[in-house]
Amino acid sequence: MNALLICSGGFDSVTLAYRLASEGALGALLTFDYGQRHVKEIDAARLCAQQLKVPHLVLDIGHIGRQLSSALTDDIDVPHGHYSEDNMKLTVVPNRNAIMLTIAFGVAASRGLNTVALAVHGGDHFIYPDCRPDFIRLFGEMQAQALDGVAQVGLFAPYVHSDKIEIARDAARFNVPIIDTWSCYEGGEHHCGRCGTCVERIEAMSLAGIVDPTPYLDTQFWQAAVANVKDKAGD
Repeated sequence: MNALLICSGGFDSVTLAYRLASEGALGALLTFDYGQRHVKEIDAARLCAQQLKVPHLVLDIGHIGRQLSSALTDDIDVPHGHYSEDNMKLTVVPNRNAIMLTIAFGVAASRGLNTVALAVHGGDHFIYPDCRPDFIRLFGEMQAQALDGVAQVGLFAPYVHSDKIEIARDAARFNVPIIDTWSCYEGGEHHCGRCGTCVERIEAMSLAGIVDPTPYLDTQFWQAAVANVKDKAGD
């Protein structure tokens, strides 16, 4: 495998970068600037590429992102809580993965790379339709047709049937510099500790039993958010 990894600079994609690099299977990182408010994640992706000594491509698709309404791109308050809460639908960027993957397959084919890698995981399924197993399978089949006779590029999404706890375990296994990754949707100086991705990040590392060196503005909120979801599930 010689993979082009779509890397946001977040915990999941950076962990996959280190996993692929350990296997000698990482060819390059591809990061998209789509007008996200947490644009500092691009710096985290750039640092990851430097640490792993692989090429880093940053594509500006802000003109597309401006047409896609979401709390991640618009002047809308980022919702706080667990990803299973209904208000997290505000963080959906319509067709984001489909758009990014389409571009990534073209880039991979053009650069002679044989795989596009993506770190979507089971925790994304509830809220993001373009992170679900059927989407990943069908998109790979569609691209096989789109590049028929041009290039053979596969789609590698090793966590699509796993959860973020497994990613956290891989982060420990492959010595990922967690503190250098950026997840928070707020895009402030420090991780907020309250948005969906912060809550999920803290919860996963806690359940995996690994030390989270990330400084959070709120270190307690995640426990209440998780408890709230469990209470609702028990009703």
